[in-house]
Amino acid sequence: MKILITGGAGFLGQQLVQALLKQGSIRLADDGGETEHEISGIVCFDTVEGRIKDPRVSNRTGDIGDAKTVRDLVADDTGAVVHLAAVVSGTAEADFDLGMRVNLDGTRNLLEACRGQGQKPRLLFSSSIAVFGGDLPPVVKDSTTPTPQGSYGTQKLIGELLVQDYTRKGFIDGRSVRVPTATVRPGTPNGAASGFASGIIREPLGGEEALLPVPEETAMWVASPRAIVAMFLHALALSPQDWGWHRSINLPGFVVTMTQAMATLREIGGDAAVALVRHEPDAQVQKLVSTWAARFDTTRALAMGFKADSDFGQIVRAYVEDNREAVRIPVRV
Repeated sequence: MKILITGGAGFLGQQLVQALLKQGSIRLADDGGETEHEISGIVCFDTVEGRIKDPRVSNRTGDIGDAKTVRDLVADDTGAVVHLAAVVSGTAEADFDLGMRVNLDGTRNLLEACRGQGQKPRLLFSSSIAVFGGDLPPVVKDSTTPTPQGSYGTQKLIGELLVQDYTRKGFIDGRSVRVPTATVRPGTPNGAASGFASGIIREPLGGEEALLPVPEETAMWVASPRAIVAMFLHALALSPQDWGWHRSINLPGFVVTMTQAMATLREIGGDAAVALVRHEPDAQVQKLVSTWAARFDTTRALAMGFKADSDFGQIVRAYVEDNREAVRIPVRV
């Protein structure tokens, strides 16, 4: 089986590629049982090439907003598609046209390419908890009506609805997962409005200053890259019967306040690490982040076998273990 990963050069895409290469095969359930599929190739599509070099990986670059480019990505032997390509929240809010081209037009292009293949490939869409916003209940459930308050969340919600309808029509076997804020992101900062949740850990552990643009009592629903990748694979593996008619789900995570995050930073990196975090309010970031939900009831996802991290300390220790070359201060793990 060949697997296509859009946004494959991103940090989650690369971790997913590594996980698939390590497995060598992927077990997919259908309504008649489970089948083990050997991975014959992974097409890693993005605007830049991924760093992983392996004979099973084909790095393709291009514009997901171009329909012909996307059509050429879906081959006859493409059995599974993971759609991660997106303009992140802050960038989508700042550049409306770019967000629409990538997050909306790109998703429609990919769905049409899968439809044109004619073999009903299994497609996983990486959505976001940003589909919820505004006046929300204290705890968000899968049954809570999405009310996005930003362009990114709106584009993700439209993507979910398209995945649902293309599945209903029998063009794909789709499933959408609403991903918690991923932290700690490795590498350099990006345009995500939630980027500070990683920055206040990553930069101090790297011996650099970080800015906290929101109040310390700000709460966020988070998960580690490790947990998210494992949940991606689980979402792909589940049968259509496991998903039922409702093909969107809130992934498990847990609530962390910035106060708690700073306490964990002190526990692992000491006072020297905490001293590198400077509180500098950013009204634009605060306005967007304040609309996001921070507490979720993920009973359905847990019943389907999805698993979250245990606590924020586990997340930070996993980051240290996976990115030792980026940690430049003494840590206690």
